[in-house]
Amino acid sequence: MMIEVLKSKIHRVKVTQANLNYVGSITIDEDLMDAANMIEGEKVQVLDIDNGERLETYIIKGERGSGAICLNGAAARKVAVGDLVIIVSYALMDFEEAKSFKPSVIFPDSATNHLVK
Repeated sequence: MMIEVLKSKIHRVKVTQANLNYVGSITIDEDLMDAANMIEGEKVQVLDIDNGERLETYIIKGERGSGAICLNGAAARKVAVGDLVIIVSYALMDFEEAKSFKPSVIFPDSATNHLVK
């Protein structure tokens, strides 16, 4: 049996930009992507803490060290710059494998979107 489980989570980062006139996606600072074990093109769910919106899109690499969290295209209508969001991705895996799997969960500084050292 295969089940879907949490694979990666970026917890409480601030939206730095919303770009309506762009092909849909979310741009994420590459440092955050690496730390959360996420890759470009990966499907993610974006959960807006401030307004309760939940949406799905895919990742585009943002400039490393920039703290960029930018919702593009139609998703830009669902958030406001300054909103706090949680970004999650899931993976399908065998039920037995899932029992011991440990997701990558990071807690960046929500004021700067940089990794806390």
